[in-house]
Amino acid sequence: MMPRYDFETVDVFTDQRFGGNPLAVFTDASGMDSATMQALAAELNLSETAFVLPPSDPANDARVRIFNRSAEMPFAGHPSIGTACVLARRRDYRGASLKLELTAGLVEAALQRSATGRVTGARIAAPQPLTTAAILEPAAIAACLGLPTKSVLSDPHPPTEISVGMNFVAAAVTPEGIAQAVPDIARFRETRAQMAGSGDRLSLLIYARNADQIHARMFAPLAGTYEDPATGSANAALAAFLVSIDGVEEARFTSRQGAEMGRPSVLHLTARQTSAGIVATVAGDCIPMFSGCWDDHTAG
Repeated sequence: MMPRYDFETVDVFTDQRFGGNPLAVFTDASGMDSATMQALAAELNLSETAFVLPPSDPANDARVRIFNRSAEMPFAGHPSIGTACVLARRRDYRGASLKLELTAGLVEAALQRSATGRVTGARIAAPQPLTTAAILEPAAIAACLGLPTKSVLSDPHPPTEISVGMNFVAAAVTPEGIAQAVPDIARFRETRAQMAGSGDRLSLLIYARNADQIHARMFAPLAGTYEDPATGSANAALAAFLVSIDGVEEARFTSRQGAEMGRPSVLHLTARQTSAGIVATVAGDCIPMFSGCWDDHTAG
């Protein structure tokens, strides 16, 4: 018989259907090779698709591989949260958290439940402390987004490559710049070519901040994501970066993303100083959407 692979889709970082960031989760991808995973992610054409495998360590709950439309990703926020919610619901899991093995490291997803015990979302800790790399010119970022240079700010920081498991360039922009940004793919290619070690992608998180409230947008057109409605890994890295800039021990933020796409998303962020560096968490709701299966006819 040909292998049959079940999958479910969820909307992450929203409590309303058709909001947030869609995710497909193949709940048991045992026997599926990497090329097939990549092909399925491209076929489904979502920001990311997650594939669940048995854990390498039986103390953990699952190994998860995450693919965007064109490449595998070591870590991503909404697939981690969405996969944890799907597995908890599917297994009728009554515990407090799930441990997921990702390429970037172990991610523990603390489950959030309603008063009746129904899983409504999760909170994850990013797998790595904050690191920073390249600093870019505001003019280069402005050109990538079709904005005047004055829209990209140098205070409180110039555009900076940041990561808590996945690299993004974070740029503070004016509120008008947030609304007016439109990616220029040719300029993205030019800027990426100038960044050592950037590979085939340049993921750009722009944001405007008002105290603990953040309005964000994320563009990664070279990886097939023209714009992302909610980016947990980028916002977690931003929260950690802001704690480092502010010079505080810890902070909480609420980030709103996706409204410009008609998919409003809300991400709850924390970051704090530790002996290992600045660590961050991201939390959000998760709504079930579709379920289905894929028959691998080539194996029949």
